[in-house]
Amino acid sequence: MRVGVMMMSDSPWSVARRRWQTVEELGFDSGWIQDHLWWRSLSDGPWYSTFPFLAAAATATERIRLGTLVTSPNFRHPVLVAKDVIAIDDLSRGRFTLGVGAGSTGAGDAYAVDTTRLGPTERSARFQEFVELVDELLREPLVDHRGRFYSASQTRLQPGCVQRPRVPLAIAAAGRRAQEIAARFGDAWVTCGPLDVSRAWTQEEFRSVVRAQLDGLARAAERVGRDLSTMDRIVVSTDLTGELLRSADAFAAHAERYVAIGVSELIIQWPRAEGVYAGDPAVLEDIAAKVLPELRSHGEAG
Repeated sequence: MRVGVMMMSDSPWSVARRRWQTVEELGFDSGWIQDHLWWRSLSDGPWYSTFPFLAAAATATERIRLGTLVTSPNFRHPVLVAKDVIAIDDLSRGRFTLGVGAGSTGAGDAYAVDTTRLGPTERSARFQEFVELVDELLREPLVDHRGRFYSASQTRLQPGCVQRPRVPLAIAAAGRRAQEIAARFGDAWVTCGPLDVSRAWTQEEFRSVVRAQLDGLARAAERVGRDLSTMDRIVVSTDLTGELLRSADAFAAHAERYVAIGVSELIIQWPRAEGVYAGDPAVLEDIAAKVLPELRSHGEAG
């Protein structure tokens, strides 16, 4: 199993730069950032733009994979997403993964650009078109598209991605239709666990939801003729109880259970000083020293 770290963009780059470098120096596999304009309970505080921060992270690190978890259609157009992705893939020398999802309606910024309220069916249709167009834009040097939600007129995407045929897509998918999109287009599948974020979930409850979602993904892969073993399976911890990062031993026990149900990468939050995801960043050092080698040995044995 691989382990990555999610960092919020609520600190200036003078602070964030050291965090990204620490994640790499400690030996974690990846660093990720949410793609929001502002976010939930932190809406009134500082919040910096995603892609410029990732560009900076690409030049401040050498090894770790970088990515968004997740970019959504809520305020992004596929053409601009593709252009930014190609640039960051170049800056990182092929270390970028684009995470995409349908987008939360409760994060606070869902209607910042377009106030149109779409129902679940329309949001799903928009997400499918978003993924299909992003996939085409990242593969082809010239794209023409006239769709229900998006247009791209003689759009030029030179020089294309460093990674071929395109950067990996990690697709967040909980429901049946989204899981089929992930099975068709995704290099990785992503879940943040339970969709209800109004309460804290125990680790056992969280893992039970993930297991059910994995079962749904397996059925979706079968329906579209996809070999599930060719997809990474990423779980983003949204643990509000603090249980997962209480200690290295606590993390190790939970990580082993995710390995057992077929998760290939577990993303943990950088502990914040207070409020949501509050904790002691020193636990990351203990996890890196005590747990990462053991998790990697499982992967080598498999």
